[in-house]
Amino acid sequence: MNTVRTEKSHTGLPPTDGLLHVLNVDSGDADAVITSSLTFVRKHLGMEVAYLSEFQGDDFVFRAVSAPGFEDLVQVGGTMPLDRVYCRHILEGRLPELIPDTADQPFAQGIAITHDLPIRSHVSVPIRRPDGSPYGMFCCLSREPKSGLNPRDLEVMRAFADVSADQVNTRLSREAERRETVQMVERVLDQSAFDIAMQPIVDIATGRVAGHEALCRFTPDPYRPPNEWFDLAATVDLSQDLECRVIARALEFLPALDPDQYISINISPDTLAAGRLAPLLQDGPNGRVQVEVTEHAVIADPDLFAFEAAKLRRGGARLAVDDAGAGYSGLQQIIRLRPDVIKLDMSLTRDIDSDAARRSLAAAMVKFAADTSAGVVAEGVETRAELDTLRRLGVSHGQGYYLGRPEIRQPPGLIRSA
Repeated sequence: MNTVRTEKSHTGLPPTDGLLHVLNVDSGDADAVITSSLTFVRKHLGMEVAYLSEFQGDDFVFRAVSAPGFEDLVQVGGTMPLDRVYCRHILEGRLPELIPDTADQPFAQGIAITHDLPIRSHVSVPIRRPDGSPYGMFCCLSREPKSGLNPRDLEVMRAFADVSADQVNTRLSREAERRETVQMVERVLDQSAFDIAMQPIVDIATGRVAGHEALCRFTPDPYRPPNEWFDLAATVDLSQDLECRVIARALEFLPALDPDQYISINISPDTLAAGRLAPLLQDGPNGRVQVEVTEHAVIADPDLFAFEAAKLRRGGARLAVDDAGAGYSGLQQIIRLRPDVIKLDMSLTRDIDSDAARRSLAAAMVKFAADTSAGVVAEGVETRAELDTLRRLGVSHGQGYYLGRPEIRQPPGLIRSA
């Protein structure tokens, strides 16, 4: 950013005071920072109209405006042909950035807008992208000449243009990142670029496989764990689309399972509440589907969630609370969901054979489940000692490396493209 001197301009207002005021505006609100910059400079120079424009082809678009009383002439989103205004001529050196009086500029006198508006004084500096290409202009104008405009005023203008350019370029960078993220997620959606790994859920008393949890493994390089892909998709409002695509793929495995086995799928509360799961299950054997919702996920609309959950239950699906014992919401979430199955988080299962606190909490969960007619599945079972302890506590089902690792499979009849 250019250094702003502390000498007062012809208005008598120290430029740095205005710069500090603008920088104190919430930096997260780029529009507010830019508008505040325009308003300060407009008042500082004693002019009537200030705006920031963006070049688009042969036009420019008003992206921010400070022009009280002139809203009919300039408004955000309005456009104007570049060949009617000063912008190109300033960029190409035919007009100076600082014009105290257009009457002294023969070239300006040959431009129709000088007389149509009219424009008698004009100050404009380019806003540039990081690569140096012009984005648009930071401009002030007045219908009256301003003979007192001087190089110090142009320096102030450039300083505030720099502030605005920082905001513009930050926004452009974020928009580019968002576009890139959208493209990445859409490629995964278009190509179904993920595999489904099935992990057995075992009846602890008999050792029989009662069902399988469908786990997603994304295939694009570089590798990202599933939670990162879903978090990434959420930043561009595609997480529900991604969840539904994964669930639809997982449900293709159901016909290949033994008739007495079920499939357990994971879903976020928002996707369930949006009603996007019910259509995926409408033609299937829902009595063999278990829907897992993580305990610590926030339910934005409990009533809508409850409505959709009840619809799934009427269709025969079971509702499970995943990661029980690991979330911040604790038993309140479980009580609100009234799950058919409680899945104990692996952090509770790990070393449960040697940790009295874990055993006590697990026992309380088992008692709660019994009182509410819910089943219990312990996740993360990795040793025989853990399994024996869970059996003694009354946990009916287990899942973990000791009982069976996730195995990537292909749905029946699916031909994967190379």
